[in-house]
Amino acid sequence: MPKHHETRPLPYTPDQMFNLVSNVAAYPEFLPWVSAIRVRSDSDSEMVADMIVGFKGIKESFTSRVHKHHPDFVRVDYLEGPLKHLHNEWRFRDDGQGGVLVDFEVEFEFRNRLFEMLAGQVFDKALRKMIGAFETRADELYGESGKNSSSAQSAA
Repeated sequence: MPKHHETRPLPYTPDQMFNLVSNVAAYPEFLPWVSAIRVRSDSDSEMVADMIVGFKGIKESFTSRVHKHHPDFVRVDYLEGPLKHLHNEWRFRDDGQGGVLVDFEVEFEFRNRLFEMLAGQVFDKALRKMIGAFETRADELYGESGKNSSSAQSAA
């Protein structure tokens, strides 16, 4: 089962990164391969959403439950779709210097072994592209200094 964990220091606040990651409805605006999101339900602590992803002519839809604990973590648990298992977690910790340490973890398993083997071959590259998209989006919204939180929030 492909699995990845990493920690990255970023020049933003835990609150800013939580807001970015928990705003699932905005993912099609900046995440590669995400073509649409349908939010079924949303509250301060939980969201259920359908995500449509496409890559090289293949389109799939899956449903996840997003657990939100402001501003500490966002956890995504798979409910239904083409996968056997998906778990994704983001944790946000103040780094004591005005920035944030982002702990990111993802693991998944396809029902189909062939898809699993194919995904394993491109997993690292795709994951880096997606993490990079979150970092680029944070820079667009909050600026490198991480000081533009109020104006970026109103523009988002």
